[in-house]
Amino acid sequence: MRRRLFLSLTSLLLASSTLARAVDATPALSHEPAPPLMLANVYRPGTVLDNYWVSEKLDGVRGYWDGEKLLTRGGAQIAAPAWFTAGWPHVPMDGELWAGRGQFAKAVSTVRQQTPDDTAWRAMRFMVFDLPAQGGPFTERIPALNGRISQIDQPWVQAVAQFKVPNHPALQSLLVKTVKQGGEGLMLHRGASLYKSQRTDDLLKLKMHEDAEARVIAHIPGKGKYAGMLGALLLEMPGVDGRPRQRFKIGSGFSDEQRHSPPAIGSTVTYRFRGLNNSGIPRFASFMRVREDPLL
Repeated sequence: MRRRLFLSLTSLLLASSTLARAVDATPALSHEPAPPLMLANVYRPGTVLDNYWVSEKLDGVRGYWDGEKLLTRGGAQIAAPAWFTAGWPHVPMDGELWAGRGQFAKAVSTVRQQTPDDTAWRAMRFMVFDLPAQGGPFTERIPALNGRISQIDQPWVQAVAQFKVPNHPALQSLLVKTVKQGGEGLMLHRGASLYKSQRTDDLLKLKMHEDAEARVIAHIPGKGKYAGMLGALLLEMPGVDGRPRQRFKIGSGFSDEQRHSPPAIGSTVTYRFRGLNNSGIPRFASFMRVREDPLL
C-alpha cells in the first residue's frame, strides 16, 4: 500500500512539475555550433608538477566569449544583460560564469534565463582562465590574459589566479583546504601547452571525489524512516570505451525534500564516487544534484 501511495505521489509531483514548466515556460536559448573548447582529463598520481600551473576549479557554468557573444559549452547563446559584456574585446575568452563557492544552482538558474534577471547577474562573475586565439604556450598566455582583463577593467570580469605548487603533499594539502572552504577542487594546466579544442592531459582536474552523470531509470521506494518517500534511484550509466551500459542504485546524498520530490525519471543526475569495482560499478556512489540542462 505504501509503495502504491509513493508511486502515485511521485507521478502527481512529476505531472505538477511538468505543468508548472509549461505554464512558466520561457523560449529556449538559441544555439550556435559548440565552441572549440579545451577539455580536462582527470589528474593521476605521478604527474610532474613542475610542468603545471595550478588554479581553483570553479563550480559554475563554462562560458565562452567568441568575440561577439557569450556561449555555453554546448553552444547555447547566453542572454546576459548588455552591460555585462559591454566593452569586451573582439577576441575569444574561455572562462567560468560563477556565482561564488557553493552557488552552482544559482549560476545555472541565472544563465538559463532567456530574459536576463539584472539582479541575479549582478552577483555573477566571468572568471577567465584562457585566451584560445592568443597563441603560444600557456605560460605566455597568462600575462597576456592578465593584461587583457586589466584593459576590460570591470569588477565582474576577473582572471583566474594561476600559481605553482612545489610538490604532491603541498598539492593535496591545498586541495583539502580548498574543499573545506567550499571550493570544488583544483585544475592543473601544463605550461608548455597550446590551446587545443580536445580533451587532453595538458589540462587536468583534481577533486576529493570523482563524479559522473547517469540517467534516472526508476524510483525505488524507501523503507523504515523513508517509508512513503524515495529510498534510492536506479541509474543507468552510459557505455564508454566499449563497455555496455550498466545500472546501479544510489541511496545516499538526498535531502528530505529530494526524497519527497525525487529527480524525474529520464532526467540526468550527477553523482560522486570513489573508483569502480571489478564489474565497472561506481563504489560508494552518492547523489550530488540534478543536471539542469545537458547543454550547459
